[in-house]
Amino acid sequence: MAQPQSYDEFLQKIHPVRHSASLLRFAGMFVVAFFLLQWGYQALSDTALYRFYLETLTVRPSAAMIQLIAPADGVGAEGQHLAWPGGRLSILNGCDGAEAMELLMAAFIAVAGSWRMRLSGIVFGSVLIYGLNQVRIVALYFAVRHDKSLFELNHGLVGPLIIIAVAWAVLRLVDRP
Repeated sequence: MAQPQSYDEFLQKIHPVRHSASLLRFAGMFVVAFFLLQWGYQALSDTALYRFYLETLTVRPSAAMIQLIAPADGVGAEGQHLAWPGGRLSILNGCDGAEAMELLMAAFIAVAGSWRMRLSGIVFGSVLIYGLNQVRIVALYFAVRHDKSLFELNHGLVGPLIIIAVAWAVLRLVDRP
């Protein structure tokens, strides 16, 4: 009769020990990938491609969502600004969700797994982060119009934390053995 597995053998099958070398490999690849993505993003910062991303793909959809929710506010897209009678909100470098996407991309580049898994995680996660960032911008508009203290809290803390938490959740969801 076969001898039953020890508890340690059972745990080893369920949760294999990850060696420190793989953690160092992940950390090194993550840092290099994030650095290169940030470098590329900064290199594009004053180009027509970046203006298209910021103005057409970020600010205009946010203005359209606000118009659906509160058409009487008269919000429109003016370049990199959401503008309304009596005010405007600037969507600047860093408010466009690109850094959260870069964090997600760097994590998927660094994680062990198939390229198909990595690519699907990057695409799915980037679309999700883009959508969440649009919701964040709309929420920031309503905060700046109605309660400026909520604007600071949502702009600097709550919004970015939610987006980063979702990026982490996507990585965990897709990186299952």
